[in-house]
Amino acid sequence: MPERPLALFAMSAENPPKLLPSGVLARLRASVDIDPTLVAEDFRDPRVRRALGEAEILITGWGCPPLDAAVLEAAPKLRAVLHTAGSVKGLITPGCWDRGLIVSSAADANALPVAEYTLGMILLAGKDLFAARDRYRDARTFTLAEVIPGIGNFGRRIGVVGASRIGRRVIELLRPFDFRVALADPYVDAAGAAELGVTLVGLAELMRTSDIVTVHAPATAETDRLIGRRELALMPDDAVLINTARGSLVDTPALVEELRTGRISAVLDVTDPEPLDPDSALFDLPNAFLTPHIAGSQGNELHRLGLCAVEELERLLRGLPLSHRIERAELERAA
Repeated sequence: MPERPLALFAMSAENPPKLLPSGVLARLRASVDIDPTLVAEDFRDPRVRRALGEAEILITGWGCPPLDAAVLEAAPKLRAVLHTAGSVKGLITPGCWDRGLIVSSAADANALPVAEYTLGMILLAGKDLFAARDRYRDARTFTLAEVIPGIGNFGRRIGVVGASRIGRRVIELLRPFDFRVALADPYVDAAGAAELGVTLVGLAELMRTSDIVTVHAPATAETDRLIGRRELALMPDDAVLINTARGSLVDTPALVEELRTGRISAVLDVTDPEPLDPDSALFDLPNAFLTPHIAGSQGNELHRLGLCAVEELERLLRGLPLSHRIERAELERAA
């Protein structure tokens, strides 16, 4: 029976138990030789260094140091990096691609809870839930069977900014509902939009015609402050902006200025800066609903990320194509 390849955890030490419950860990250990008690937080650690010299596979995650030239030189047998989180930009260096390493990411698995959060917020925003809660709390009464005009999700216009992994997941989750969905993404053509079942428009038209705008573009130099003063001013009265991408995509001072008019609302799971200054006006504006960057995988959702990496490992060892392989060119436009 052939020897199992040696694998090594490379992430913050508290993460493996969160990512790999006992059943998933057992499945991992059935495929590779890995010491669950040895986690590479610092590749200069002598124990880590010895294991790195024999490791063929790195199981990486949040807290993994960059795989720079020194690390690669110390890992002559390394052939694959299987990441249990989303973006690999912080750890994969050009040397990894030059070496021909196979790289996989659990970004698709992490996209699902973000898309679920977004769908929930779209549905609640369409019912004007946040303002209704405040009105009920202040008045301590309401008129039974009162029909409130101007709210509801039938025919609501949803604008999706960015056909990223998460953006596409959101579009998929919106299909069963009676929404009209538009997309703004310079890298999607008419045929691609038709395949997604959305209307392709420019960003300005999307901002002008959407009741709810949800942001899912990657954070790059090109998208910095993508939603600025001009774009916010285009939004219709009572429109809602949802941001679960990165805070840098929205011009925070411009958003605060627009929110102060009371004309639009915002649901923000990410901000710039993050966390916000304790004195930020966003905490006090009644039309700003803030959550502390919780849309991504939390609690038992982390198990999905660990399982994704183990499934990729099993494909790798059987000589099958990986389902979530990352290519070098893809990172240029990814988050």
